[in-house]
Amino acid sequence: MTNFPNAYVSYLTEFHASRDFFECHELLEEYWKEHPGDALAEAWVGLIQLAVALYHQRRGNFRGALMMFGQAERKLSADALDRLCIERESLQAELAERIEALKGGEPLVYADMNLRITSDRLSALCLAQCEERGWTWGAPSPMKDDSIVHRHKLRDRTDVIAARREAYDAKIKERGGSS
Repeated sequence: MTNFPNAYVSYLTEFHASRDFFECHELLEEYWKEHPGDALAEAWVGLIQLAVALYHQRRGNFRGALMMFGQAERKLSADALDRLCIERESLQAELAERIEALKGGEPLVYADMNLRITSDRLSALCLAQCEERGWTWGAPSPMKDDSIVHRHKLRDRTDVIAARREAYDAKIKERGGSS
């Protein structure tokens, strides 16, 4: 890949610097939805699932982490990882290791994951974005920052709830009923 989508560069920057996996999910999900025919659509979903898996694992939701790691592993093909300039052997090994540990019910101490980027250009884009934001590439997860670790509990869902209500009302109206 020669032209890296900004959403992907931002995903990698959040993944390795802010460790805001919820934001990683948001960034790539928006990009994926805006580009439905993208040849890397399945890989985008795999990276979204990887971020969600790490979010769950860090919070101690091991069942959710196991499910998401498994789905990410299935979606992140060797070819896609090569095209995304992510070193595949190390990521595949890391996924397999985490899945095995979670399946075995081992008590897990959370450890950050770092993706090995194989493109100097992509690395430079990510490092430049880190510098712009005042972040450090490879910084550890801010385990005591609830705004990142427990973000889903703290976010304002007013817009989401209103949109769901609108969609529900439209569906009822389409069927000729009332809500």
